[in-house]
Amino acid sequence: MPIQYQSQRLMRQRRKAALKRRRIAILDIGSTKIACMILQLSPELRSEPIGVRDAHAFYELYRVIGVATTRSRGIRFGEICTMDEAERAIRTAISGAQKMAQTRVDHVIACFSGGLPQSFSVSGRTELGGGSVTESDIGRVLGSCESPERNASREAIHAMPVNFQVDDRSELVDPRGLTGSHLSVDTHLLTIQGQALTNLQLCIRQCDLEIAGVAFAGYASGLASLVDDEREFGAVCVDLGGGSSTVSIFLKNHMIFADSVRLGGSHITSDISKGLQIPFEVSERIKTLHGGVTVTGADDREMIELVSSDDADRDYRRVSRAELIGVIKPRMEEILEEVRSRMENGGFGHLPSRRIVLTGGGSLLHGLDRLAARVLGQEVRLGRPLRIAGLPQAASGPAFSATVGLTLHTVLPQDECWDFHAPDLALDGLSFGNMVRWLRENW
Repeated sequence: MPIQYQSQRLMRQRRKAALKRRRIAILDIGSTKIACMILQLSPELRSEPIGVRDAHAFYELYRVIGVATTRSRGIRFGEICTMDEAERAIRTAISGAQKMAQTRVDHVIACFSGGLPQSFSVSGRTELGGGSVTESDIGRVLGSCESPERNASREAIHAMPVNFQVDDRSELVDPRGLTGSHLSVDTHLLTIQGQALTNLQLCIRQCDLEIAGVAFAGYASGLASLVDDEREFGAVCVDLGGGSSTVSIFLKNHMIFADSVRLGGSHITSDISKGLQIPFEVSERIKTLHGGVTVTGADDREMIELVSSDDADRDYRRVSRAELIGVIKPRMEEILEEVRSRMENGGFGHLPSRRIVLTGGGSLLHGLDRLAARVLGQEVRLGRPLRIAGLPQAASGPAFSATVGLTLHTVLPQDECWDFHAPDLALDGLSFGNMVRWLRENW
């Protein structure tokens, strides 16, 4: 079922209600971990969206008062595959964060990387008649956008006007009040599989919480990991997660493309487990402590004991670090090749600046920046999330980029189609595509 335009309005209303209560939870649902943060918001924080470019200037208006993480259960490729297990894991994370914060929350904003995201670019134009741009004009120009040809089972989670133009004046964030003869808009529409979103919403409701927003994890990672110049002049954020990796391209302070690769760190761990014939948990520990993708002369001499607590008396095998890297590197090269394909599909090569920022837990592999520079391009750096008040040191690493970015999206969301206060349209549950046609036919 296509996403409901009114449901987005409802989630924004819930977000405003949470801002008035000064507390809200954010939930990052990943394939290897589920992270929950509870935010305490300052009374000075505005409830209206002011755009991501101002986010860093308002960091003192909110702080983290509760954090908890738990191992993911019932999640695969960033999507819920077993409802009961996922519900228990989400309850565990939320309960832990509430206990640390010594408070209860009723509203949550979530992000996830599943649903096979697809990006569409749509444009619209309307005449102004020489007057100034009003909210009605915004509604009309958004309504003039042609709905893309897409499967009816897909739902839009982001609808971002990335560029308004009044006559010859382009790159406008909010044109209301400006005068001209015609108004144009370019919109980035990000859609996902409707079933993935429905399962997420149902699971959160079963946890006795009201969902106040949903965001794509790659978008949140970009908010946290890219600096101002990178978002302005063009950069791609690659979040190397556990079950999947996300790709998001930013330009002029907007996300203009997003996609995901159903490969991540868990696949590397599985390769180690199968290749060395050791338990998955031992493989994860060895990967974390000794893993890498670049072989040096000393790696042939550095030996790693393949011993777990259960078989210490009967398993004395050892492998060199060079052998371990020989298992890890081919899979990481495969992941990076898939990422490069997504970047090419998104037009990354046409950006004014082609900076590549790697983040997520998978970016911690030693030597990955050099391998990525060879596969993806020379302008590669490792990204860490923005520091925010109250954030524990344990939750400040690259593995928490999406979580931290979701806090920015929560308190200072980027303008989207449903952020503009167009007149009450009384759509009675029309989908976004039908809303576009309704506006075009009725304005």
